[in-house]
Amino acid sequence: MAAAGDEPETVEVTLRAVGPSRPTTLRLPPLLSVAELRRRIARDRRLAATEEARLRLVLRGRTLPHQDDAQINLRDGDTLIVAVAPKPPAKHLRDDDDEEEEEELKFKMPQTTTWWKRKIFMFLRDKMRLPDIVLMALFSLSMKAWIIIAMWFLFAPIAQKYGLGPLYVSDNFSN
Repeated sequence: MAAAGDEPETVEVTLRAVGPSRPTTLRLPPLLSVAELRRRIARDRRLAATEEARLRLVLRGRTLPHQDDAQINLRDGDTLIVAVAPKPPAKHLRDDDDEEEEEELKFKMPQTTTWWKRKIFMFLRDKMRLPDIVLMALFSLSMKAWIIIAMWFLFAPIAQKYGLGPLYVSDNFSN
């Protein structure tokens, strides 16, 4: 029995679990380590060793640290929020690989590309934020093809003005 003025031997702490379970009470010493608190709560909740490692405790609005040597001072009537963090998904289901796959699918300029093509590419990708599929279409055509397309658009109105009809581009570019 504790004498007047002495600290009590044990305090009553309410454990509230995340989920549909009812709160329970646990009698604990007022000063103990976080590791010991985790062990006692895991034993009270009948948690496996793997679940004990994922146990998260909140006391007075603060998450208790995972350090074994950290000491806490419990008071009579304290409430501890107890939660077991979910298991991480299997490695083949994680989103970490998605970033690597996205990086592989992005359009990249070849190392042998000229400096001015690289500058245009950076401008269109970074400033104009063109999608990779558009960049791929733009940079997959040769300079000769772009000149022919530009000339076709340039001379089409002139040909129409003189009544020559629509211009057709043939695929006979070989020398």
